[in-house]
Amino acid sequence: MEFEKIYNENCLITMGNMPDNYIDFVITSPPYDDIRNYNGYQFEFEKIVQELFRVLKPGGIIIWVVADATINGSETGTSFRQALYFKEIGFRLHDTMIYYKNNPMPQTGNRYHQHFEYMFAFSKGNPKTFNPITESTKYHGLANMKNRGQEGSLNYQKTERTKEKKVGNVFSYSIGGGISTKDKIAYKHPAIFPEKLVADQINTWTNENDLVYDPFIGSGTTAKIAHILKRNWIGSEISKDYVEIAVQRLKQYTANNLFST
Repeated sequence: MEFEKIYNENCLITMGNMPDNYIDFVITSPPYDDIRNYNGYQFEFEKIVQELFRVLKPGGIIIWVVADATINGSETGTSFRQALYFKEIGFRLHDTMIYYKNNPMPQTGNRYHQHFEYMFAFSKGNPKTFNPITESTKYHGLANMKNRGQEGSLNYQKTERTKEKKVGNVFSYSIGGGISTKDKIAYKHPAIFPEKLVADQINTWTNENDLVYDPFIGSGTTAKIAHILKRNWIGSEISKDYVEIAVQRLKQYTANNLFST
């Protein structure tokens, strides 16, 4: 396998050429339900997840960004079924995070505006890397913390509050033209990641020189951010049209031939 390369093929072919326990981290958003027109290509979910389990290193993480379409008046529940299948074949559901959109497209009908997608974090065993994003705490120093014991009694103990704490697992991003990315060409793709979302997750679960893979790399956001953050990367993309968008977007970052068939 060549790093810094987008393979214009079904991701099952790309992963079929990878040895076992090869990838450190995966981040992707699959073509779920009918929300995305993926140029008519078939999405073989179960086969793809089985291959992801094989090629991911022990301790590796997959960030799977997914939501549900509404069909015949009901949300499909695809996101939940997919999460349960990941668990069924051996992944841990390490965290269920939320990708919250500050400015989603307004919706008609008798439902509230859809503001979020799930960001499932699946791990192959215990995660080997965790570099948490932190924020300042309002108070720090020693404090009396009240804890309820197993027998129901309340116990007080001195606990040190630190100056920093981990952020919560709801990540808010503004989206849309000129916000998700400054790269105008990327908007020729119908659904792009906010670059900040990808950067936050790559920084959290990987270290420099780790290998990042996106099986549905689309407009190339994962590749761009991985390159900037000094991670190795590989992408698969079955649509030649999308590969051409990604190659145009990425050519300023590397002199390598990014395209492979």
